[in-house]
Amino acid sequence: MSGNGNRRTTRDLTGRHVLITGASSGIGRAAAVAVAKKGAVVLLLARRDDELTAVVDEIRADGGAAHGYPCDITDSTSVEATLDKLLAEHGRVDMLVNNAGRSIRRAIHRSTDRLHDYERTMAVNYFGALRLTLALLPQMREQKFGHIVNISSAGVQVATPRYSAYLASKAALDKFTEVAAVETMADGVTFTTIHMPLVRTPMIAPTGNQGPAESPEWAAATIVRALTERPRRIDVPVGTLGEYGALFAPRIRDLVLHRYYRMIPDSPAARGEQAEPAPQLSTETAVDEPVPLTDPRPAGPLPRARARAARGTGAALRRAARWVPGTHW
Repeated sequence: MSGNGNRRTTRDLTGRHVLITGASSGIGRAAAVAVAKKGAVVLLLARRDDELTAVVDEIRADGGAAHGYPCDITDSTSVEATLDKLLAEHGRVDMLVNNAGRSIRRAIHRSTDRLHDYERTMAVNYFGALRLTLALLPQMREQKFGHIVNISSAGVQVATPRYSAYLASKAALDKFTEVAAVETMADGVTFTTIHMPLVRTPMIAPTGNQGPAESPEWAAATIVRALTERPRRIDVPVGTLGEYGALFAPRIRDLVLHRYYRMIPDSPAARGEQAEPAPQLSTETAVDEPVPLTDPRPAGPLPRARARAARGTGAALRRAARWVPGTHW
């Protein structure tokens, strides 16, 4: 489908070699299935071999083309060996989806002796994505084609409280992507940043109910759109509202976010009241997505009137947000 003005051309994915990280569950799994249905050859990376095999088998049973490669994206040796094997078997990678992610939800005052929280999120969300991007970029430049989709978060635009470690790592990836997109324009290599909202994946389980969330299938459809239309960014309304608020009413924005921070406490895991679960490298990523500003409902009990007011405020903000499309939609 072709068009002009604000209408973008939709490109066919048939035969494209699409590499997806964090593909064993959550957004990555759903994206792999969706991309395979579009005719692409999906190359799946994840740490968990058994779950990776299950996704590959599911895609093949449905008539798709899929190949799985166990890999730890935080380890340079693992990435190098995996890509050597992958390229030897398939010849090229046309598109990369940096989806694997690590999220931590904890207030900064509880993190003053936990520098490793920030190191762990940077290791996966920034350096892991960078490791694959830099490794594949020479091949993409040589073939004069490549598209890289980076899964970021609407929380980067909103500055959601309690996600300082997670959002800092995503913000670093966002800025790298902006610079890289400018430098590679003549090379035929393009980038899309998706600022995902909260998505229902295993990663959000440790922090309990965080408000309304999209399905992994919705996130997968957004990734397919990024691969076919290749816009510079895909935003959601809550992220755009956060950016507009910071630009036009920064004081009000900060007061709203502070009240939100005071209303919703840290989870028991963040307070050290139970063992923290092992890192999930799937996608964020959706589980690793920050709490949306649009539904400031507290985790603990509240008086009924206050709870009704909070729910009503959240519903009104969600309705208003639907009238504000993402800046780059």
